[in-house]
Amino acid sequence: MVEPKIPSRRIVSSRHLADGEHWQSSEIEYGMIIAYNAFSRWMTRCMSAAGNTDLTPLEILVLHNANHRGRQKRLTDICFLLNIEDTHTVNYALRKLLKMELLTSEKRGKEVFYSTSAEGERLCEAYRDVRERCFTDGLSRLDMTGDEMREIAANLRALSGQYDQASRAAASL
Repeated sequence: MVEPKIPSRRIVSSRHLADGEHWQSSEIEYGMIIAYNAFSRWMTRCMSAAGNTDLTPLEILVLHNANHRGRQKRLTDICFLLNIEDTHTVNYALRKLLKMELLTSEKRGKEVFYSTSAEGERLCEAYRDVRERCFTDGLSRLDMTGDEMREIAANLRALSGQYDQASRAAASL
């Protein structure tokens, strides 16, 4: 594998955040910003091609998470797995997905459990098909092994933990 050439210019989110010993963190943050926005745009366009033009990126994430492994999930489960603190945004997404009949709910005691309906499962499968045709087919051009992709994913999860810890520290100031 050919080593990628690292640009000599600093490509950072904000110059004033790129001073000092750890200036590269601003470069990572800029990469995350543009990746997040590209991913959000991709999700909505993929879902449109799959047959639903009415879902936001968060609603798409909630739908896929509810469909994950075919297990019922509570609001708290979905928020935890997606690392979302604002439960009201996920609750709103769940209500919208229920209204669209993409999810079903079952109340057990005080808890409500959500799962995908047959239509929700069909939409997730259609999304998967579009994803295969439009996204995963192009991954081979990245000249990256599956293990290298898994390493990037592990590093992103570790980095999210660092941001979580830093947000707790900032909240205590």
